[in-house]
Amino acid sequence: MCKFFSFVGDGYGNFRFSDWATRKSLLGTDGNPDSHTFILRGVAPKQQDRWSRYEFNPLTGVFTVDQGVEGHDHGAAEKWVRSRDWSTIVEPLIIKPIVHPFKDRQPPKRITKAHIALVKEWASVRASVWDSVRSSVRSSAGASVWASVWASAGASVRSSVWDSVWASVRSSVRSSAGASVRSSVWDSVWDSVWAYNSSFFDIDYGYDYSNLNKLWNLGLVPSFDGKTWRLHGGPEGEVLWKGEI
Repeated sequence: MCKFFSFVGDGYGNFRFSDWATRKSLLGTDGNPDSHTFILRGVAPKQQDRWSRYEFNPLTGVFTVDQGVEGHDHGAAEKWVRSRDWSTIVEPLIIKPIVHPFKDRQPPKRITKAHIALVKEWASVRASVWDSVRSSVRSSAGASVWASVWASAGASVRSSVWDSVWASVRSSVRSSAGASVRSSVWDSVWDSVWAYNSSFFDIDYGYDYSNLNKLWNLGLVPSFDGKTWRLHGGPEGEVLWKGEI
């Protein structure tokens, strides 16, 4: 599987993995720091089958025994990986819970001028988010992070929030927005998810996306149909405010 974060254990409390220095050394190469084969380099080929192969996603907390050796204490491996200092493995990665704005947050009872100001700020930088976030992660940490860490972090966020957030937003605007503008709404929500992804890396993106992340953590997701902005919140992602800005 070779996803972030991959590591191996010999059953005697010894573990091998790629730290941040190793990951940076692979910049500009095709090396995959989360390949079990790469991690086991230096171990004699005849000895490699004696190492169990594991994967752990620090954002979702999911631990997987990829190829376990019989007799190894996999519980000890899980305990070990959960105690890692992730700044030594991927320096810019921010470990925090993935927030679903509609399920994990109760939105404000009243939308204020301060919330609308955040929407205006987001509107001014939204067009930059796709290229900015992607290129900044690549230039900051290179292919070794883009290929495994960013893909894993992005996939974790998307699988946790994208489908249900989009379904709720789509349902809430269906009566007031025809099919011709739904693609614009889709794009705007997708941009919000990308901006939220950016909050998992301590990287200078060249733009300030904190406006979107403040809204997100308040339980509010903005959408835009090409003319009208909306703020969605609550269990069903209902429209709590709409207007032109």
